[in-house]
Amino acid sequence: QVQLVESGGGLVQAGGSLRLSCAASGRSFSSYYMGWFRQAPGKEREFVVSMRWNGVSTYYADSVKGRFTISRDNAKRTVYLQMNSLKPEDTGVYYCAAAEKSYFDMDYWGKGTLVTVSS
Repeated sequence: QVQLVESGGGLVQAGGSLRLSCAASGRSFSSYYMGWFRQAPGKEREFVVSMRWNGVSTYYADSVKGRFTISRDNAKRTVYLQMNSLKPEDTGVYYCAAAEKSYFDMDYWGKGTLVTVSS
């Protein structure tokens, strides 16, 4: 079973930074696609960023390009999302996700961590 556990959410002022973590367990992720999605209050979940665990390619949503960075620590089996220059519209529940075959169509999901950006 694949397990994904997010952490690092919280309340931050606009312009601030947060780093989210996603601890992955259950199997080898060396060939997996890892991503972050988010869901704002009253809106559908949307794509934020995804990467191949081996780092071949990375895709960012236009709304976060230049501000967010995805990375991973192989030894810790952890994926990070560094979020800088946060805006109130970045508020939402952030989900870590993993897939076997796609950058965008995920197979496994974490429970999410709440990020609130105050203006």
